[in-house]
Amino acid sequence: MASSNIHVLLPGGKKLPLLGLGTWQIKPEEVRSVVETAIDCGYRHIDEASLYGNEKGVGDAIKAKIDDGTIKREDIFVTSKLWITCSHPSKIEESCLQSLKDLGLDYLDLFLLHFPTSAVSGKGPLPLDDNGLLIGDDTIDYVDTWRVMESLVDKGLVRNIGVSNFTQSQIQRVLDLPPKHPIANLQIESHPFLAQVELIEFCRKNGISVTAYSPLGSPNRVFQERAPTDPVLMEDPTICGIAKKRGVSPAQVLIRYQLQRGVAVVPKSVTPSRIKQNFDAQSFQLTEEDCQVLANLNKNYRLMNFIPMKNMKYYPFAGQN
Repeated sequence: MASSNIHVLLPGGKKLPLLGLGTWQIKPEEVRSVVETAIDCGYRHIDEASLYGNEKGVGDAIKAKIDDGTIKREDIFVTSKLWITCSHPSKIEESCLQSLKDLGLDYLDLFLLHFPTSAVSGKGPLPLDDNGLLIGDDTIDYVDTWRVMESLVDKGLVRNIGVSNFTQSQIQRVLDLPPKHPIANLQIESHPFLAQVELIEFCRKNGISVTAYSPLGSPNRVFQERAPTDPVLMEDPTICGIAKKRGVSPAQVLIRYQLQRGVAVVPKSVTPSRIKQNFDAQSFQLTEEDCQVLANLNKNYRLMNFIPMKNMKYYPFAGQN
């Protein structure tokens, strides 16, 4: 089985495959089977986070595929993320070590600061107040968190570090430090309704790769109610029209859209046929006309606002839909 070979080279020298498997919302009891299926299909990039609660199963799958000779450790690119309740400088290395233990790995290929926001620790991963809002810890500045994450590179625990859900100005604050280790990657919501053109271009100018999450519109999204008026990406007539014309699925069009922009993409599925179908988005090309039509769909429409964070210091989506 051929593996994904479209990639970008990160500052740490590791190739980031542009097509990966997202694992958010995959149940712990089924994630091992899902990841094994993905690796057998050819996926070599697995996107994880401690918040997801399924890193142990992901690690079991990777070990099984190493043990049966399908892959070697160096063949697989594993991303994890530092959650907002662990961003105090005293907790960062401990959180990283726990992820490594759960994943059964000696190092992470990429470790992301999940959000610029920080929440109080000791009250579970989602410490909510009586109004259902996350309880922030305003004493923590993400640039201080970044400095400790850099030490994880020095210790060999991670190969690359990056950020997720940061705005351009928040990234610039890290760049102005200046960082000892470069920002290797920014992970953000992106799809044709939220193209993120300016932010992606800013990252390119600063040598930062970009990964798109919710590339298919995250139909099962949480942290906010799905409004009846929310657009549904995979039912959009323009996207469906391109898919029909190319003889592919709407999901494949949405994945290919990111690949041709040079953006890494981490669609999630638990269905073997769809995991394979998503992987096969590497096997066709959209025309320049297709890409322009998709670009014209942009309406800066964010589907994931993480509303429980809205009162927290450094909340990145203030003033957006």
